[in-house]
Amino acid sequence: MPNGGAPNRHAERLRPNRRRLSTTGFPDKGSDNLAKGNGGIMSRRWCWSFGANIMGSMMPYLGNIALAAFLLSTSALAARAQTLLPEAVAAPGETVVLTLHAEGAQVYECKAAADGKLAWAFREPTATLLLDGKTVGRHYAGPNWEHIDSSAVVGKAVGNAPGATANDIPLLKLTVTSGRGTGILSGVTTVQRINTVGGKFEGACDKAGSYHNAPYSADYVFLRKG
Repeated sequence: MPNGGAPNRHAERLRPNRRRLSTTGFPDKGSDNLAKGNGGIMSRRWCWSFGANIMGSMMPYLGNIALAAFLLSTSALAARAQTLLPEAVAAPGETVVLTLHAEGAQVYECKAAADGKLAWAFREPTATLLLDGKTVGRHYAGPNWEHIDSSAVVGKAVGNAPGATANDIPLLKLTVTSGRGTGILSGVTTVQRINTVGGKFEGACDKAGSYHNAPYSADYVFLRKG
């Protein structure tokens, strides 16, 4: 202090305000609380704890809402998929249990036709059933669909529609005539063959009793009434 220790009031007026400013340009009340002691810190911790408790209590309800929305959207997509199928193979009102992709062959046999001439005739299917790229079953003569959980169904064709091209086997709707096991295919009443690619083979042949495998792929939809 110059002048014998007298306070310099001009310097006091020029001294910057050391209070922290918020982004608005006004003093930060939070910093005041912190400066006053633990009261401000405890207040913030209480707010965070209260908010966390509220969110925690709401999570089950939010989860239920999300699940309900997912189920509704899935049901709507399944219903729309059925309406897009040809009427002959659609199954309106039935519930999709499982959809499996098939990779395999349609087996044809050379045999005499009604006119006595040798021609290729469909004999049986043989295919691997896949879910997300993993083998989960097989499809074979009957026609049978067998899941790795030992459940299986046998079907009888009741409707068909042309494939996308002349080389594609038809779409099919099959009614389940029998089943076995208590796994995922238990209770299935209808099977649809859709999205067929390849598998068609026809025309004259030379040697009776010979066979030809025509590669194909398709999706099989398993449905339950009610």
